[in-house]
Amino acid sequence: MVIVMGREATQDDVDSIVSVVQAAGVEAFVSRGVQRTIVGLVGDVTQLDATGLRGMQGVRDVMRVSTPYKLVSRENHPDRSVVRVGGVPIGPDTVTLIAGPCAVETPEQTLDAARMAQEAGATLLRGGAYKPRTSPYAFQGLGEAGLRILADVRAETGLPIVTEVVDAHDVDLVASYADMLQVGTRNAQNFALLQAVGAAGKPVMLKRGMNATIEEWLMAAEYIAQRGNLDIVLCERGIRTFETATRNTLDVSAVPTAQRLSHLPVIIDPSHSGGRRDLVLPLTRAAIAVGADGVIIDVHPQPELALCDGPQALVREDLGALAQVLRDLPPLLGKTAASAVSV
Repeated sequence: MVIVMGREATQDDVDSIVSVVQAAGVEAFVSRGVQRTIVGLVGDVTQLDATGLRGMQGVRDVMRVSTPYKLVSRENHPDRSVVRVGGVPIGPDTVTLIAGPCAVETPEQTLDAARMAQEAGATLLRGGAYKPRTSPYAFQGLGEAGLRILADVRAETGLPIVTEVVDAHDVDLVASYADMLQVGTRNAQNFALLQAVGAAGKPVMLKRGMNATIEEWLMAAEYIAQRGNLDIVLCERGIRTFETATRNTLDVSAVPTAQRLSHLPVIIDPSHSGGRRDLVLPLTRAAIAVGADGVIIDVHPQPELALCDGPQALVREDLGALAQVLRDLPPLLGKTAASAVSV
């Protein structure tokens, strides 16, 4: 059982809840997030009166749990959620395009890529200042200098920033610049990082671990939610299989499956799953057709010179076709392309 306290709940309200449940022989674990305080109960909760608990001062909801992921499950939150990032919606009624360079390299490259993204219809800017790479000799990102570049580009274009954080110690720094924190596939089960981003007070994009089951993916989201942050967007970015023709295997079935199990928005990364420029548009079509709430796509003004993942980046010649996909396909599913002015 989980008790969700209202925003107005005081420390005395929380202490009263803890006293009541402990008197019934049930353990209480208090998790204090930026927006919510949650009291998790472990033990024989049949001794507790859920109706009575709901009536206590400061309590917003009491949820009985039958799935291992309590807060992100649709069992207790049947309506699908909308997450807003800098005013841009990501949710069941829209298809949101997040686009930009895989890595921030220079101010000029990042601004150029951001303008390309806007031309294609993007309302959120992706860009990596910290890059976890398989090789220790590969480009690792510009760090805070990259974050400053992203902030400057946001000021120039108006696009809110989605950027990755790779270490729990960097969460506060990245959150001071970013509008949305991204947790990448290599950190999808870095539980200290998940808890840290959950407490940061910013929306979070959680990519599926390349070897993770859907349940493990949702359990990772639960770590974030347990810190009081339910502004989570799940991202299917391809899983590791025996196939070598593509960089990863895009699991399109993960979208309707995750949407059935969880109320969180689900988007797809066609760039990192396919790993090749020629696959990005077909996979984007597949993502929208299967019901994804958005896509996150790499673009680059000169991908042949890119310091990270150039072969999968779209170029200017691709932008018209991408914009056409976003105009034509969402209405067939009763959706619209998300825009900053639609909120």
